[in-house]
Amino acid sequence: MKLTSCLKCVGVAAMVLVFSGCATKAPYDYTAFKESHPRSILVLPPVNNSPEVAASYSVLSYATRPLAEAGYYVMPVTLVAEAFKENGMTQPSDMHATSPQKLSEIFGADAALYITVSKYGTTYQVIDSQSLVAAQANLIDLKTGKTLWSGSAQASSAESNNQNQGGLAVLLITAIIKQVVASTTDESHQIAGIATARLLSAGQRNGLLYGPRSPNYGKDKLD
Repeated sequence: MKLTSCLKCVGVAAMVLVFSGCATKAPYDYTAFKESHPRSILVLPPVNNSPEVAASYSVLSYATRPLAEAGYYVMPVTLVAEAFKENGMTQPSDMHATSPQKLSEIFGADAALYITVSKYGTTYQVIDSQSLVAAQANLIDLKTGKTLWSGSAQASSAESNNQNQGGLAVLLITAIIKQVVASTTDESHQIAGIATARLLSAGQRNGLLYGPRSPNYGKDKLD
């Protein structure tokens, strides 16, 4: 194959990658969200698909603040937990399996936020370690059962790392220090705060819309 033919093939492949990447970033369809215009949100305890038992309530502890700052009334977490307990439910999976209509009857909220934690915890390697949290969320209208919004986000302690400097000895020392710090502090919980803020903060591309209590209500940039 001639050089010019190879270059043409590479160019076509690059264009395919560029356009396929653009396709995944298409603007979110907020039609159902705008028709519902929810004012209050019930945050269900996240379903935890990671091996760390603390993941669900770690993410939950950060979830209400960005929603409140976005302009929504958020049902108090302690009240929600007590209401579920009175109805015989203590596991997040059972709460998520409850019908939207039943949740509406119990709590009277306009919408419910269903969060699933897929990754949570710290992994240790010879020359590095990192804490990673990843979660996905769906906002559901409790009257109609329609999905108003879906999103996902993650955060990692490795984002601030620069592994290209210092050589192997420095990397080994850094790895030891990071493992000691991670074992004495709950680094994953801190990373969960970053991931949850990325997931639920309004005003982001394809993120949640501002709620009616926000001065930015109706001023979302959707493109």
